[in-house]
Amino acid sequence: MSQEKIPVLFDTDIGSDIDDAACLAYLLSEPRCELVGITTVTGEAVERAKLASALCKAAGRDDIPIHSGTENPLLIPLKQKAAPQKEKLVNWPHRESFPENTAIEFMRDVIESRPGEVTLLAVGPFTNVGLLFATYPETAGKLKQLVVMGGVFTNRPMAGPLEWNAIGDPHATAILYNAPVPIHVSIGLDVTTQVRLEAAEVNRRFAGGLLDVVRDMAEVWFRNTSVLTFHDPLAAVSIFEPDICKYRRGVVSVELVSQRLQGYTYWDSTEIEFASPIEPAEPGKRHYVALDVDVEGFFRKYFSVFA
Repeated sequence: MSQEKIPVLFDTDIGSDIDDAACLAYLLSEPRCELVGITTVTGEAVERAKLASALCKAAGRDDIPIHSGTENPLLIPLKQKAAPQKEKLVNWPHRESFPENTAIEFMRDVIESRPGEVTLLAVGPFTNVGLLFATYPETAGKLKQLVVMGGVFTNRPMAGPLEWNAIGDPHATAILYNAPVPIHVSIGLDVTTQVRLEAAEVNRRFAGGLLDVVRDMAEVWFRNTSVLTFHDPLAAVSIFEPDICKYRRGVVSVELVSQRLQGYTYWDSTEIEFASPIEPAEPGKRHYVALDVDVEGFFRKYFSVFA
């Protein structure tokens, strides 16, 4: 297996669903990941930056830049106002202060400094990414690839028609899908809902090192649910294990007119064969969409980096 490092810029709403913390722990532990920066998005973005710093400190990685980003969506009211897991900050050393709303310029600078190298992994509502591409449109074409956890693309029963990140800022979602990114990969809710662990299994398997921090933060999440769904970790693992999912190419568009369905992702594809997300975009084939996942393979790859 190649150990060539992949530069990853991580945009996250860590502090709400526990899968963001599980995702960051993976990125910090994956030997092939060069984590070039972390940006936070939605309500209490500074508290979310503190949570990211707690994991970085636990990993001995104070060198990783962390920037708080945009809280309010472009045109609709804010849906996610608080970061509930911030109460766990008292248990873990972390950076105490962050300037507000510095993420966009930081993202631009990182991408501009390494054209064609950086993978942008976006796993929260897409306000930061949408603003980045709207303000500095040239940055989209200078990425290596954009990998997002977002959207719904099939009719699997465990996933409804709407996905949180896409509806959290539908206008930013539309900007994201219209951006001329060389390689654009979507891991949707219909696929991520296949990779789940019950709380008891999480508490058993998340033990030692960084996983202790995630397990502590998960206690807040498990007050309202008994399951951890690995939405964001699957998107992260797919960067380093592109065969963990099966993809087809097509075009994704975003509903903006209907108030009830704002953020709904339409996917149009005439492809029959599966494709690996390695070829640049073509007209009519701009977006790679994951349609299935090797569940056992995912969990094996995810936990292997903590062994």
